[in-house]
Amino acid sequence: MDTSWMANGKCAEKNPSLFFPNDGVGVIRAQRICKGCPVKEGCLEYALRNRIDHGVWGGCSERERRRILKKRRAASLVVEAATEVPESA
Repeated sequence: MDTSWMANGKCAEKNPSLFFPNDGVGVIRAQRICKGCPVKEGCLEYALRNRIDHGVWGGCSERERRRILKKRRAASLVVEAATEVPESA
């Protein structure tokens, strides 16, 4: 698993604990750091693909990532249903 992109993040020079806050204010602080980060999208995808439950990744909190995954699952179910071939009688 290649994580070399992490070195290019705005977070690379920050204390990692900033991205694992205990409250909403901490989440907002971490999200501000992520804003405009050159690897933000890749960071978010990494967290989603690896089902990382804790912390702010790609500018998204745990709750936001759960919502994204839920929407993606729903969308994939719609696609699957649309592409199913009905059984012939």
